[in-house]
Amino acid sequence: MTQQSLAQSMPEAGDYGAVLFYSEFDDPKAWGDALKSNLPGLDFRVYPDVGNPDDIRHVLAWKAFPGFFEPFRNIAQVVNLGAGIDALVGRTDLPDVPISRLSDPGMIALMRSYVLFSVIRYARDIPAFEQAQRRHEWHYIHPRPLDTIKVGILGLGHLGSAVASGLADVGFDVSGWDVAPKSITGVRCFGLDQKQDFLGELEILVNMMPLTPATAGMINADLFSALPQGAKFVNASRGHVVDEPALIEALRSGQIGGATLDVFHVEPLPEDHPFWSMENVLITPHLASITVPEAAARDVAESIRRVSAGGEPLHRVDPRRGY
Repeated sequence: MTQQSLAQSMPEAGDYGAVLFYSEFDDPKAWGDALKSNLPGLDFRVYPDVGNPDDIRHVLAWKAFPGFFEPFRNIAQVVNLGAGIDALVGRTDLPDVPISRLSDPGMIALMRSYVLFSVIRYARDIPAFEQAQRRHEWHYIHPRPLDTIKVGILGLGHLGSAVASGLADVGFDVSGWDVAPKSITGVRCFGLDQKQDFLGELEILVNMMPLTPATAGMINADLFSALPQGAKFVNASRGHVVDEPALIEALRSGQIGGATLDVFHVEPLPEDHPFWSMENVLITPHLASITVPEAAARDVAESIRRVSAGGEPLHRVDPRRGY
């Protein structure tokens, strides 16, 4: 179907079917208001107030519980309320329909700002100044030019690429690695068989890999040992991509000089977890990037229009690959 014929066949709001929203994290009212401003008259329902399950055509969900999708026989698409789709991988209740992720400028800007903060904090020796302040000590460290500081981005998807570009724009010496060939202005990109070359000279490593069966635990003791001693590590992606015991050991030995961690194997982080008491670890509670409904709803509304007219949604993903 061409774009012209798709536009001509766009249904009226009443023909979209019902939209079901499920999330224990996101605000359903904000999402309902934002979607209805783009699709007036939309039938927007919030779980568990489903009504007739056969009315549901579009599902907006974040980390739906096992079996969630089984009652809905007429689903036409699923929209994942975030960038990472690991909660949709390997499910037996997921229908064979288009699945898309969110991609809005607000989400990208927040992720870029988090990683910029984390990298600049290390580049400008802020942890050393924080420790000196606690000692009441005036401790001068001469700043280094940013282009002498080598930063690596592991994973160059839509968020990873934006992060890499943002760091390059600030002036860092940026490289990136991904399983698929990538080309990003101002960033040296390494491919599948070049991981050792990518890691060998980094001062700061940022994880932006999605969580898939292939990436679970990929950041392990071997990877940490391939970094120069004392390298810093930032994880703003998914906790299970990292072997946490290996990271703890690397932090204790000094192989990793410091870590900024936003995601973990168990969230909230248990109060007896070793990370809490490690002076070279900064913990944030999974807030590196959040969805801004007012911005993301425009794309979701467009996907509802397209799928209702027999077309493809925006930002479609493949749960078999995990991205």
